[in-house]
Amino acid sequence: MMAAAMTGPSLPEQPDAFRVWLRFLRLDQRLRLMMGRSLRQIGLSIPQFDVLSALDQKAGITQGELAQKLFVTKGNVSGLIDRLVEAHLVERRPASRDRRSHSLFLTLAGKKLAAAGFAVQKEFVENSLGKLRVQELASLHRLLARWRDAAQEADETKGRRLHPGKKSEN
Repeated sequence: MMAAAMTGPSLPEQPDAFRVWLRFLRLDQRLRLMMGRSLRQIGLSIPQFDVLSALDQKAGITQGELAQKLFVTKGNVSGLIDRLVEAHLVERRPASRDRRSHSLFLTLAGKKLAAAGFAVQKEFVENSLGKLRVQELASLHRLLARWRDAAQEADETKGRRLHPGKKSEN
């Protein structure tokens, strides 16, 4: 009975990588839905908050740089930026290094909404992940870093199999 209480009733005794992967995906989806609901209470979607937070961290980047930072295409970001400009949250200014592109900046209203989004995010994290003990957080942090490294190594190995003789970019 004690062992079941420690691992939880729904955890398999010997989890395999695929089950852990599925659990991770379900958790990611659930967390995104919950975070999305929290952000909607202040009038933001997750993609909008992603843009506002990216511009809060690095003002003056171009749409292309923003797309790279958010791991999306320029086309995906274009309409979103248009709507944020229309809402007076973001402004475009001619880029100093390339007159064909524009640098993106938060307006004062955009900065205030970004700050509200950060507060919502912080509260959400504190009320969920923040409930774990320090040792659990340290273990999770270490395991996620190991998983990231293993995924990167697998990707690099796959790239070498697809392109023999090509040198690694790292």
